[in-house]
Amino acid sequence: MSIVNTDLDGVLPLIAKGKVRDIYAVDENNLLFVATDRISAYDVIMTNGIPDKGKILTQLSVFWFDFLAPYIKNHLVASNDKEVFALLPSKLSEEKYKSQLEGRSLIVKKHRLIPLEAIVRGYITGSAWKEYKNSKTVHGVKVENEDLQESDAFPTPIFTPSTKAEQGEHDENISIEQAAEIVGKDICEKVAVKAVELYSAAKNLALSKGIIIADTKFEFGLDENNELVLVDEVLTPDSSRFWNQKTYQVGKSQESYDKQFLRDWLTANGLNGKEGVAMAPEIAVKSKEKYIEAYEAITGRKWA
Repeated sequence: MSIVNTDLDGVLPLIAKGKVRDIYAVDENNLLFVATDRISAYDVIMTNGIPDKGKILTQLSVFWFDFLAPYIKNHLVASNDKEVFALLPSKLSEEKYKSQLEGRSLIVKKHRLIPLEAIVRGYITGSAWKEYKNSKTVHGVKVENEDLQESDAFPTPIFTPSTKAEQGEHDENISIEQAAEIVGKDICEKVAVKAVELYSAAKNLALSKGIIIADTKFEFGLDENNELVLVDEVLTPDSSRFWNQKTYQVGKSQESYDKQFLRDWLTANGLNGKEGVAMAPEIAVKSKEKYIEAYEAITGRKWA
């Protein structure tokens, strides 16, 4: 069974509903993040979910938050069920609520969010490859190497920000100069340096496990001292492109540990971009297998 929506009967106020997460206010300083099993493709959320997807994403995020803790503070207050339920109203320990929250919930501290998607690209693929083919630029910036092939590694990882759009709208790729206009030059520079540092550390770990992180998206907030804090999810198949190192070949697109099964199925059936679509059961199963494969490879832990 998958959890595509949560309903806490008003025990905590629901303050936001994203493509994957339901966010509740715990108190004036803390939020409850619940990762559902919802999945979207082409900016449309499917009517059915991928069983345990939210749990897998949550546990993978916790792994990366822990790994990156020496590099940056994060927003976690409670990251396992025992800690989470200890900080929630006792009513939420009742089975009808517990079954919605177990394994997929985090309590996080509120921070002032920086309104940027901090995208770091280590390899050229996707929209970056399309732009490079046309103009030898990525996000409007000239790329030093003019002989890159699809899926090639950049000489050094590059920071390519985008706007942070409201749900239902598209994030827009922007230049670093445009990002600086939005958040200020100082914060933009700090975000750029930190995002590349975090990506590089994660990329090296993943490579040692046979996984290539082609690109990823970080989100940051600011604490009371205006210091960067890592927020949202981190380095999951929903926010990153993971490739299998064994099958990696320059000069073509790569299979990803993400929504590719779903995207291909939607396209083949003429359903991409259409509302109210339920994915076929076999697509949900294959997608779950990919999420588990990525989790087990990176963490070295067996998914129970």
